[in-house]
Amino acid sequence: VQLQASGGGLVQPGGSLRLSCAASGTISVTNVMGWYRQAPGKQRELVAVITTGGITNYADSVKGRFTISRDNPKITVFLQMNSLRPEDAAVYYCNFRQRRLGRDDNYWGQGTQVTVSS
Repeated sequence: VQLQASGGGLVQPGGSLRLSCAASGTISVTNVMGWYRQAPGKQRELVAVITTGGITNYADSVKGRFTISRDNPKITVFLQMNSLRPEDAAVYYCNFRQRRLGRDDNYWGQGTQVTVSS
């Protein structure tokens, strides 16, 4: 599975960005797609994930500000980020997980930088 992410950039505090990540390759009918982030000197952390059926899970720090969604036919996940704060600045990584042939597969995109600064 290959992941192609896009949409990062520089935004002022209070601004918005939308990240996209498209998956390609051998894809199971059910899977989980999502976003993690890693700031300098910190561990990678969950931002939000969404299942094929639309079940979502968010980090407490982004609830009410970020919205994750997906387009199943296009195997694409989106992260709409509103009311961005300086502490949201990080490299955001797309993640794809599926169970296939009795094995749990986990894939990461290349990362996209989000900078929140005035």
